[in-house]
Parts: sequence; structure tokens; C-alpha cells
Amino acid sequence: MSDDLIGGQPLVTVEGLTVQFEGQDRPAVDGVSWTLHRGQVLALVGESGSGKSVTAFSVLGLLPATAEVTGSVRLAPTEGVGEGGGASMQLVGATPAQLLPVRGGVVGLISQEPMNAWNPVLTIGWQIIEAIRVHSKVTRARARERLLELLREVGLADPERIARSYPHQLSGGQLQRALIAMAISADPVALIADEPTTALDVTVQAGILGLLRTLRDTRGTAIVLITHDMGVVADLADDVVVMRAGRIVEQAPVARLFAAPEDAYTRELLDAVPHLGAVASANKTATTKTATTTATSLVSAPTGRVEAVLPPPIDLVDLHVVYPGSRRSAPVHAASGVTLRIERGEMLGLVGESGSGKSTIGQVLAGLVPATSGTVRVCQVDLRTAPRKEQLGVRRRVGVVFQDPASTLNPRWTIAQAIGEPLRLHTDLRGTAARDKVAHLLELVQLSPDLADRFSHELSGGQRQRVSIARAVALDPEVLIADEPTSALDVSVQQRILDVFADLQQRLGFSCLFISHNLAVVERVTGRVAVMHEGRIVEQGPTRDVLGSPQDPYTQRLLAAAPVADPAVQAERRVHWLSLTSG
Repeated sequence: MSDDLIGGQPLVTVEGLTVQFEGQDRPAVDGVSWTLHRGQVLALVGESGSGKSVTAFSVLGLLPATAEVTGSVRLAPTEGVGEGGGASMQLVGATPAQLLPVRGGVVGLISQEPMNAWNPVLTIGWQIIEAIRVHSKVTRARARERLLELLREVGLADPERIARSYPHQLSGGQLQRALIAMAISADPVALIADEPTTALDVTVQAGILGLLRTLRDTRGTAIVLITHDMGVVADLADDVVVMRAGRIVEQAPVARLFAAPEDAYTRELLDAVPHLGAVASANKTATTKTATTTATSLVSAPTGRVEAVLPPPIDLVDLHVVYPGSRRSAPVHAASGVTLRIERGEMLGLVGESGSGKSTIGQVLAGLVPATSGTVRVCQVDLRTAPRKEQLGVRRRVGVVFQDPASTLNPRWTIAQAIGEPLRLHTDLRGTAARDKVAHLLELVQLSPDLADRFSHELSGGQRQRVSIARAVALDPEVLIADEPTSALDVSVQQRILDVFADLQQRLGFSCLFISHNLAVVERVTGRVAVMHEGRIVEQGPTRDVLGSPQDPYTQRLLAAAPVADPAVQAERRVHWLSLTSG
């Protein structure tokens, strides 16, 4: 963005910033320089470990004591902050006392995971009021008035209820909006937004991006946007800084970068982004399923005979799941009359907003949540009526890949122990035989067997997710349930995980329920898709039909909300989404 549009002196100027962590061979950030102007959205993009978050957190001095920071981060003169006489303030080397008015007062922070950013034992209102009173000497009554004003400003319709709620009582989108309210509580001139839409469904994501855009347009707030989602960059950013291995490889205005990237790494990054409609308009590669293939037309290799006599591994009929309420809340109908069938060898995508019931369906199929009524037939066993022994036997034939591998892998176990757990519980494999099986599973998910003796914290996010997949397929399951398996991964790692999924499905032939809020990912890996809204399936059919020409109004809004990695196209889609939601 040119200076005549954003005007005057840069708000933040980073020059030659280098960050070296103790015990590391190379710097996490190596000689980075960029500027941030008022009213500008500057996106820092790159793979995990590229240094983008470390760079942004250096501005607020939020790095651990093991980090040695050199170079310059200068903050333009701001009311109540600075070195006096209208001079800019040097943030590198500043003391905690000097940084205190900057943190929150001048530069606000929106953390990546809203659930982890809140104190779980304090209400949302108490925590925001505390932030207000840190930066302004006001009474608690006035702070509470300001709290309600902020909650309304960020689009929370019931601020009184939100204020008295604890974090676990709110959805991810509500928590993220409340986090933005706290970040702007002292009227900062800039925000650092660290993956502000990660793991949020597309409609909630569109609302959060709209809120950030409004803050930029109405307050002139500058935003440093840290993200791996190139669709989000195309939707919100003015300028983009591409980082790799701690260095800047390219920086340019957003339109130019997407239209004509100069660096090979930038081109790789953009090529890895799944695009809605790309599968329908081109022949699929050998690593993806064709959208027209369904298990009803499966043919056995030796004879070509159609295997129509075999019952489907998953068959739900009129499923209802009701969570009991409390004295203050009514029962929650997580699933209402869901009828769904997944044939042998089929990958079915299940999409919808947070709270729509899609994860509940996966948990019911895995035997983790009981059904209230209806038929839940998994591998020819009705999980509602079958004896307990038969129900437990089904679990051996069902694999589950959860959203966050860091929280589902025992941190005290080696990778070999984690993958080998199903083998110990359900087979007689021990010793060398078990070790060989673990090595084979690691190779199956394209990991080196040398990783077997490492612990989960020693692996990257993509490697941990592949370990989770290896564990899920250890017993050659008939059914695999994948619940948001790529939501928190950067695009290049996501692409590799999807390739692993497709390759495994072709080799092992399992039926798969693939739960995701990323519609482009669903389009790429599934042959059929079902759309859930408020506990009901509102539309289902071949993926190319449902995502190409949706019939239900909710599906249409869901598709319009999904950002695409093209600034010009995304601007048109944003207008279309607003017209659908306002109507």
C-alpha cells in the first residue's frame, strides 16, 4: 500500500530484526525488515517454523528469556508512549515497565486459540474489565459499561449473557469475538492477529474477518495478520510478507503477489492451496478420488462382479442425540433425525458450522457418545441395542483421527508406544513383530521409521498428525472417522496429509467419514458430501453437485462464506455472501 493512501510516518518500523534462541544452530528470524502503516493490514505468511509469529511477538517483547533479539523495532510517537519530544520508541531492549503501556494500550493482541487465551475459572466479563482498568483509571461501574459497549461493537448480540459466561460456555466464534473486544478495549492503534480464524468454520470465519475489516475502516486500526490460510490473506490483507526459514523471500501488495508471485517458494505456497471448483474443472490426479465414484459401483478386481450384496459399514436411520440441560438451560438437540449411509470404500464429507452436530455424529459412530434414539449400525452391529461385548468388538474395526494430535498423543510415550497401543490391546503382536509393524505403519504414512523412538513434542504438527493417522489404521479398520484432521495445518503440510489420506484409502479400502469446515478440502478428497445445520442434514449428494450447484439456502451461504485465494474473486464472493446473509 502506497504512502499517499496510508499517509505519513510508518506506525511500526522493523529493520534487520534477528532472533536467536538459546541452543539453536540458526536464527529463528534472520534480518527481517518491514513497515506497518495506520489503516494497513499486513499479512505475514509462511509454513510453520518460518518465523512469522516470532517476528510479530518481538514487537511486544513477548518472547521468552532464551531469545536474543537484535536489530530495531521502532514505534511511532503515540499519545502517552515514547521517549519524549515526539521521538519514536525503540522496542528492542525496552524494559517491562516501558512496554507495559504499549501492550494493549498501543498494540493489541488477538491470540490463535481463543479457548486457551482465557482464564477458565473467571468470567469473560471479569477478564475484559481487568484489561480495561489496567490502561485507564475508571471505576468498575464505568468499566462494566465499557465492557458491554465493546461486546456489542464486536457483534455479540447478548452482551449481558456473554459477560457472565465462563469460556467453556461459549462457542469458538463467540470466544474469538470477545477476545477481539478485549484487544481493542484500550483503543490501540494496531493489532497483532495470530491465526485469528484457525479451526473456525467458514461462516464464523467470514464474520471475524468482517469485524477486523470494520475496525480497519472505522478506527483506522493497523493489523499484522499472521496466517497460513491464503484465502484469509486474499480477503483481508493489503500487503503480504512471505517468510521461509526465518527470512523474507518476497513482499508485495496482495493483488500483485497473487497474480504474479516472483519467488519459487511463494508459487509453491499458492499452488498448495486447495481451490473450490478446481476438482470439478480438471481431471483428478492419481492421489485423489473421482467425484463420481461411489461404493455402489465398486467392482471386485478378479471378476468385475458388482458387490451390491454387502451391507454398508455405516448406516444411520433417524438418529437423535440429546444432551440433557440443567436448571438454567434447556436440553440440546445435537442430532435430530439424521439418516446417513456410507458404502464400502466410500469417503463421505460432513460439513457445517460449529455446533451443527457433525462432530457428534463422528463420536456416536466411534462409540464415544450414546444415541438417544434411532438406529446406529456400524460394521453390521447396532450400537444402541447390541450386547456390550459386541459393541466393544466394533471399536477394533473403527479408527479415529482427531483434530488436534498434540492433545491426543500421550506426551510421555514414544511414537512407537503411541502407534503400538492398538496392537497391544487387540492383537498378540509383541517384541520384534510389533516393532516391525510400527515401522511399516510409519512408512505407510510417509514417515521415517527412525522417528519411532522420539516423543510427540519433538515432531512438527504435520508429523504428529501422520502419527495419529498411523495409529488409527494400525488394525486395518473397516471405518475411519477423520474429525477436522487438517484444520490447524499450513497449506503445504495440509496437502501432504491429504495425499496420505487418499493413498491410504486406495490401499486399505476403508470407508471414511471426513468431517471438515474446509469445503475445498472436502471437494478434493470425497465423492459424496452431506451438509448439517442445527442437528439436521439439509442436503446431501455427489460432492460435485452439492458444492457445484447447491440447492439448500444454507448450503449456498456456507459456500459463499468460504474464502478463495484470489483477491479479485474473493471481493466478489464477499459481496455475494453479504447479500445472502442480509436477505
